[in-house]
Amino acid sequence: MKIYYNGEIYTGEKMVEAFATNNGKFCGVGTLKELESQYKDAELVDLKGRFVCAGFNDSHMHVLNDGYGLDSLQLAEHTSSLQELKEYIASEIKRRDVKPNQWLRGRGWNHDFFSDGHRFPTRYDLDEIAPNNPLCLVRACGHACVVNSRALEMIQVTKNTEQVEGGHFDVDENGEPLGIFRENALDMVYSKLPQPTRAELKEMLTKAMKHLNSYGVTSAQTDDFVVFHNLDYHEVIEAYRELENEGKMTVRVYEQNHFTNLDDLKSFIEEGYNTGVGSELFKFGPLKMLGDGSLGARTAFMSVPYIDDSTTCGIPVYSQQKFDEMIGYANSKGMQVAIHSIGDGILDRVMNAIEKSLIENPRKDHRHGIVHCQITRPDQLDRMVRLNLHCYAQTIFLDYDIKIVEERIGKERAQSSYNFKTLMDRGVCVSNGSDCPVELPNVMGGIQCAVTRCTLKEHIGPYLSDQAMTVEEAINSFTIGSAHASFEENIKGQIKEGMLADFVILSENPIKCDPFHINEIQILETWMNGDCVYQA
Repeated sequence: MKIYYNGEIYTGEKMVEAFATNNGKFCGVGTLKELESQYKDAELVDLKGRFVCAGFNDSHMHVLNDGYGLDSLQLAEHTSSLQELKEYIASEIKRRDVKPNQWLRGRGWNHDFFSDGHRFPTRYDLDEIAPNNPLCLVRACGHACVVNSRALEMIQVTKNTEQVEGGHFDVDENGEPLGIFRENALDMVYSKLPQPTRAELKEMLTKAMKHLNSYGVTSAQTDDFVVFHNLDYHEVIEAYRELENEGKMTVRVYEQNHFTNLDDLKSFIEEGYNTGVGSELFKFGPLKMLGDGSLGARTAFMSVPYIDDSTTCGIPVYSQQKFDEMIGYANSKGMQVAIHSIGDGILDRVMNAIEKSLIENPRKDHRHGIVHCQITRPDQLDRMVRLNLHCYAQTIFLDYDIKIVEERIGKERAQSSYNFKTLMDRGVCVSNGSDCPVELPNVMGGIQCAVTRCTLKEHIGPYLSDQAMTVEEAINSFTIGSAHASFEENIKGQIKEGMLADFVILSENPIKCDPFHINEIQILETWMNGDCVYQA
């Protein structure tokens, strides 16, 4: 039994003086005097004036992929130019003493940041630095990658290889592959990468959870089943279960179950898995599907061509028929759905399928949702409200997208896009996340972007200042809103009697400080289940 006092404590509804925890739950909230009289033998913990709120809940990310990426080349910090990227990779190959024919993977490059030309790298760029090692470098968004000639040989992709539905690999004027793979074509590469053992999976998950704890994250809603394309998803489930049994879970996981075909989804549900099945530490959530690509890679599927590339509308991963059958089946079995939709073109298909499924099998509290929900038209915002859909926002995306959104889609559609405050004001539940490893799981950065609608460093913006959240709304989107996304608003997301004792201690009060300083606030301690899982 502990009583925490002398802090700036935000419960999710109001500021209070003190709170008490016992057996992994909050057992009292109020004044120090009230709690001391109620719990006479409690240990007193002086917060020394620091800010406390509920533990952060990232409502859409990729825990396993984050753990996998922590051991790969960290390209995000080396993308000021293509030349810098090549020099970094060459130095890492030497430093790591990489043997010939050994795969090397990296993630985080962004051609829009290259000072020596805004183009994708190709196989020929990578051949200069790694002629003998297969390289796979994933773009920051995760919707495109580039490989070198040695990798093309090993995955056996040539000018005679057929393209795949819902994706493609780029070719030159002679039809020769350039080493660039987009959307479903990524499988042509990923399916040939080495697959991990269960012990390696557990190590990746453990690293990722510790990484999340350092950002104040105590819960994550995560898409893990398709990280390794030849790995049976049961291996991922068992890795989590073993970690739970070993007492090594430092993040509560709500799995966004990613399936690409109806047979696998049916088998999953027939085995007894469905939304809500599991424990407070590892639970199954919605059907997750990938609708389209990303704005940065111009693979997000639009209703009209891109303003800065009239030759493309992007790439739809699935047809309307495919969405209808997958979403329809999930809804008929009482399963929640969460569908990746960045372009307005794919959002039409997704909402068509959801509406059709609800007409066929009506449900009052389905909590079906749109993951990302970025490019939206006014009529689509109306439809989201009418269908009572959940919005899985990533306000941290504004840090990059502000720089490209108007040039990609034009001023008119940009005015009704990233309209998270409008949705919130109209009754849509908006949760927040990072899509890590697309971005770092930087909650404070996400809060700052939500409040300022500007980039983090240069403070470019504001983009649609009327869409700015208050600091309290932004915090709640990472706590209460995310708990609602997983049907868990009655057990977590607030500092409230009876709820799980997950909380975070910050170096400063984000509600009182300069909004442009929020991202500089440190995570001092992260507590999960009443236990400290991270200390700065």
